[in-house]
Formats: sequence, structure tokens, C-alpha cells
Amino acid sequence: MEKKPPFVRREFPPREAPSISLALLLAAVLLLNAFLYLYLNKFHITSGRAETDPGLCPFGYFKFGTVKNCSPWLSCKAINREVRKLKCVGEGAVKKVFLSEWKENKVVLSQLINSELKEDFLHGLKMLRALQSKYVVRLLGYCEQQFTILTEYHPLGSLRGLNETLHIPKYKGMNTWHRRLMLAMDYVSVIRYLHSSPLGTLVMCDSNDLDKVLSQYLLTSDFHILVNDLDALPLVNKSAGRLVKCGHRELQGEFVAPEQRWPYGEDLPFKDDLMPPYDEKTDIWKIPDVTNFFLGHVEGSDIVRLHLFGIHAACKKKDPAERPSAQEVLDAYRKVLTLLIREAALPGTREML
Repeated sequence: MEKKPPFVRREFPPREAPSISLALLLAAVLLLNAFLYLYLNKFHITSGRAETDPGLCPFGYFKFGTVKNCSPWLSCKAINREVRKLKCVGEGAVKKVFLSEWKENKVVLSQLINSELKEDFLHGLKMLRALQSKYVVRLLGYCEQQFTILTEYHPLGSLRGLNETLHIPKYKGMNTWHRRLMLAMDYVSVIRYLHSSPLGTLVMCDSNDLDKVLSQYLLTSDFHILVNDLDALPLVNKSAGRLVKCGHRELQGEFVAPEQRWPYGEDLPFKDDLMPPYDEKTDIWKIPDVTNFFLGHVEGSDIVRLHLFGIHAACKKKDPAERPSAQEVLDAYRKVLTLLIREAALPGTREML
């Protein structure tokens, strides 16, 4: 009689292991998405008080630094009595800027230096008053009779010094593609705010070259961007047929939008009366060049540029009507930031899934 081989119990690895690993991975992805939602939500552009009131004070009041309570904008009398000039820190065609002191707080005092440009100065003051928000430097007081404006002081200065600032040992940790992209998002957020401001659609006309653009914005100590110079901010009203021209001289170069350049060739000399006006899409044309400056040449910046190629190509459409809005650019930037943070946090996630 033939013997049956003894029964051997074969051990199989538990089936639960792969499913547990997958569940853990999916949980990690969900947690990361929740984190990204909360993290990026603060960049979401919303209407309401948070956008229009940077210091949570009523219109005409401010608080900052050691000032805990809301104070009314300083009047001519208060500025003359309480503000002390320390040194001149800048001078342009319209005004001279002084680092000053008020109640042990550093402040900035701007004064008109060219009486022929007083209308530009007063226009800048009008814009500064009306546009107070988290995107605009904080107004502390003014004196129209003496052509004087008092604003909050930001020690890191204008964006022209961004790269130098990021090489200071204290700020080297900020010199990443992630932080640089967030600065670009701040910049686009300012443009978006100006294009949908309480006054209507405003065009940033002091932007004929990169250096000029950078000089109009301040870098805060917590690495955000504020627009500082609002002297050249005309209003577009397309429904009323109101377009703008940035100055009365011929603009040249690839930085300015095609519609800002003389369209009739060299045979016909430039004449301001013949120059066609344009709208806010000139600001959109310049976004890729400004963002390229922000991204710099740090590790990962070229990957960011690659992801932004599509939206930047749209910004450079020759026909202004085909360019995206600032809000659409901001949405595209936000998606790229979310994608790149997710990929950096969970490398190889796609392959594992």
C-alpha cells in the first residue's frame, strides 16, 4: 500500500501587510493635503476686512510697532512736533525720503522736492489713503500743505536689494525656491489687488524696466511684499472707454508690453497724440520677468520655471485680450506651489500608488 506524503503546512505572508502599507501611504497623502490646504489658505485672495485693513483699525487710524492702540493719522501739527528726522535715505524725481523717529519707532518721512510734480505727489497720497490694505505700506500721517507723507519703516528696504539680503547669514535660510516663489505670489497678489481695487482697475505705470519695478516695492522683515510708491497709478474703465498711457514719452525695450511701444515704425517720429492707449494687461506682460528675478538661481528654481512655463507663455501673448488676469496667474502659481511641496514631501508617491 502506497504511503501518502505527510501534509506540510505552508506559511504564506499575511495579506494584510500590503493593504496596511497602502492605507498608511494614503493617510499620509491626506494629511499632507490637509496641511497644504491650511498652509496655502493664507495666500488665498478674499474680499473683506482682512484685505482692506492691515492693522485692524478703522479708516484713518493705524497701529504698529510699540503702538498697541489705534491712533489717528498724524496731522501737520503732530508731524512737526513729534517726528524727528534722522537721515536722508533716498531721493527721486518727485520726493526725498528721510529715516525718522516717532515715539521711539522708526518711520519714513517723504517730502516733495520738485514743485512742478506736486500733482504726482498728491495723487500718490490720494492712492495711499484710499488703498490702505495688507498689500500697501502703512500710512501713519500726512500734511498736504507741506507736501509731507509719513509711513511705516521697513529696514530691509526695496526689492532691489533682495539678493543681497538673502546672502546675509541671518536670512540665508530664506534663500530657497519655496520662499522665492512665495515672494512672486505676493507680487502677483499686489497686482491683482490693484486691478480690482476699491477705486477700480489701476495700472502700475512706474514699471518701464525691472529696476524701476523693484524700487516700487518693499520687503518686510517677515518676508512679504508691500507696494510703496503709488504716484503713477492711472485708472482704467473699459466700459466707459477709458484707457491709459504711462507717461507722454516713447517707451522702448522688451520689458514693456508691445502695446506700450510706438506702433508706427521709424518712418513716423513719436508723437504722444498718436500713441494708442492701453489697459491693465501691460502689468500681466511684465509678471514673468519679475518672477524670474524672484526665483533667482537657487536649487530647484529651474524646476519651478519649468512648471510656470505655460502660464508665463500666456502672459506674453501679443494680444492683451489673450493674456490671463492677475487672479488666474495667482491661481496657477498656487497650484504649482502645492504640487511641488507635495512632491518634495512625498517623493516617489506616484510610483508607489
